[in-house]
Amino acid sequence: MLYHLHEINRTLLNPLVTWSGAAAHALSAPDNWLSRMPGVDRIAAGYELFYRLGKDYEKPAFGITGVHAHGRDAAVIEERALELPFCNLLHFKRCSDDPRALEQLREDPVVLVVAPLSGHHATLLRDTVRTLLRDHDVYVTDWVDARMVPLDKGPFGLDDYIAYVRRFIGHLGAERLHVMSVCQPTVPVLAAVSLMASAGETTPLTLTMMGGPIDPRRCPTQVNDLATHKPYAWFETNVVFDVPPNYPGKGRRVYPGFLQHAGFVAMNPSRHFNAHWDFYRDLLRGDLEDAAAHRRFYDEYNAVLDLPAEFYLDTIRIVFQEHCLPLGTWHVDGERVAPEAIRRSALLTIEGELDDISGLGQTRAAHDLCTGIPAKNHAHLEVKGAGHYGIFSGRRWRDVVYPDVRDFIRRFHRA
Repeated sequence: MLYHLHEINRTLLNPLVTWSGAAAHALSAPDNWLSRMPGVDRIAAGYELFYRLGKDYEKPAFGITGVHAHGRDAAVIEERALELPFCNLLHFKRCSDDPRALEQLREDPVVLVVAPLSGHHATLLRDTVRTLLRDHDVYVTDWVDARMVPLDKGPFGLDDYIAYVRRFIGHLGAERLHVMSVCQPTVPVLAAVSLMASAGETTPLTLTMMGGPIDPRRCPTQVNDLATHKPYAWFETNVVFDVPPNYPGKGRRVYPGFLQHAGFVAMNPSRHFNAHWDFYRDLLRGDLEDAAAHRRFYDEYNAVLDLPAEFYLDTIRIVFQEHCLPLGTWHVDGERVAPEAIRRSALLTIEGELDDISGLGQTRAAHDLCTGIPAKNHAHLEVKGAGHYGIFSGRRWRDVVYPDVRDFIRRFHRA
């Protein structure tokens, strides 16, 4: 019912929001004589602020068209390597008309970046992908908004997520592959590779796990507290709803993106309030550069997707309430998830000192579980001063984290 009310409210407000955006554009246009009238700048800024608070945010594009690799500029073409109902495997293909450069690009390690299915689109990892492309052949999991998946495609739970990861690894070839998981997928990726190892299949050369809840009992955060202080039935009853009839996935049970977005904002309400107030003041001052930076950030941050209810509820129960992975009690299709079975894959874990989503130690716990990996093939990086997003995006990612990731991958790629 809540989802339907949300859609009704959005539909009723849409004309006013659209008009506000048009008015803001018209009143701030330099060639409009009204823009030079006293007080009009405040009216225009107010209209734009209202427009951005009320507008729908569509999935952004990656927009990566080129990269500087091996001392040369290379074009980048985004293509779908594999299409599944709930996820597309994207390939960022680097191209060059220089035969020598092309040969170097082909020799680079292949990296599968498993993006989180936790509310935001895979484009949140744009900076991660752009940086990796300097030295790697990059593939990314691009999860589909559950409200856009017709009901006849069936349910999608945590076991299905694991099956998707195994299929992507098999499609790319584990014998030459390096896998990087960011936040939420650290758990299903470790499970997928564990099941592959137990089945005697070849596992990827390296696993890089960044800021994920491998063992959420360590340094619990607000996210962990919410998942453990409420009973499982509360989540079933209060945050799962049917998709309204105006979407292809009508009738599918989902955890709506707008609820997840509200949760993101509620974690730091004052920061978001100040960001929007500063945006309003930037518009008044004519600081177009800072205003544009605000738009870019919130165009990404406010673009959210719905999660399949089965996947969301499985994650609450298996990962955050029952702690099945660290306790060794997780079974998928009758097979126990046994990280100790992994032997071939080297393991790198990365944590941010100030991470308020996955606390310190939660990701590092993977080393305690992967006892079959030789000690020399374990590595850990704690990034000083970095929050959750800082370990995979921004200056710290590019200058501090990425060099270690690149060297770790190269070390075992050459071996």
